[in-house]
Amino acid sequence: MNFGISILGIFCIFGGIGIAIVNRVSSKKIIGNPYLLIAGMALFVLANSFTIIPTGNTGVRTTFGQIDEATVPTGFNWKIPFVQKISLVNNKQQDLTFDTQIWSETKERTAIYYSDVTVTYQINPEKSAWIYANVSDYQNGLVQQNIVSSAIKSSSKVLSDVDATNRSMIEPLVLENLQASLNEKYGENTIIVNKVVISNTDFEESYNQAIANKQQAQLEAEQQAIINQQNVDKAEADAKVLLTEAQAKADAKMIEAQAEADANKLLEESLTNSILQEMYINKWDGVMPSVLTGDDTGFMFNVDTGNNATRTNTPASTQQSTEE
Repeated sequence: MNFGISILGIFCIFGGIGIAIVNRVSSKKIIGNPYLLIAGMALFVLANSFTIIPTGNTGVRTTFGQIDEATVPTGFNWKIPFVQKISLVNNKQQDLTFDTQIWSETKERTAIYYSDVTVTYQINPEKSAWIYANVSDYQNGLVQQNIVSSAIKSSSKVLSDVDATNRSMIEPLVLENLQASLNEKYGENTIIVNKVVISNTDFEESYNQAIANKQQAQLEAEQQAIINQQNVDKAEADAKVLLTEAQAKADAKMIEAQAEADANKLLEESLTNSILQEMYINKWDGVMPSVLTGDDTGFMFNVDTGNNATRTNTPASTQQSTEE
């Protein structure tokens, strides 16, 4: 817009000058040349009296080379023509890509490299004037490769071999360290790092083989641990089964012994003298004893061949004398 108004003003100025020349050499006068000159000069001055700052940018006002600390906001802004100048500062997100390999090492001191690193950052609009005044070639040298390399190296050294190649682990850590470095260099909240993307990362070939062997060994150890635990669980289960069976057998024998003891006790209590005599008679084989002595009463059973048993009161001593 400023350029268009300036061109229009220049055309008016040259038009007025042309009319003045024609009027000087010609007898026929053309009216209007002073007005064209004045309009052209006014348009040219107007074109240099304002600046429109587009969205996503801020302005930095300089007066005879002196930079104003206040940032010029987005939109229409006046300035003193030919005295002040408003320069644009891009505050949109910008991507900076580093294609070279950045070598580092892990916590286990394993060599590793990162490449195709993209840093997305933006300048804080409130700090535009400070950046413009204090950083030379800020469009290209604001986030330098050595700062990014330092952030990557300090990040990978605290990660294991497995985590150092995990983008979800390394990228946030690099962003955090890079932001801290930029804050230290330019001041807090001057440069805002939005994202760090690391497209490629790998170890040296020899280390790749070492990592593969290590991972295989870990996998085998984990599988062996699972097998060992299964064996332990099976042994414990078998022991519980055996213990249960042994306890059941012991309980069965105890019940059987108790039942036998109870039966014997019941039998002992039920055997009276009459029952014992009946049992004796039932089991007699028919042979007569020559002498049967009883208890202290001295009774003797005399059984004849006619199966008629007679009980006598003859004392055992008298019977014995008679037989003698």
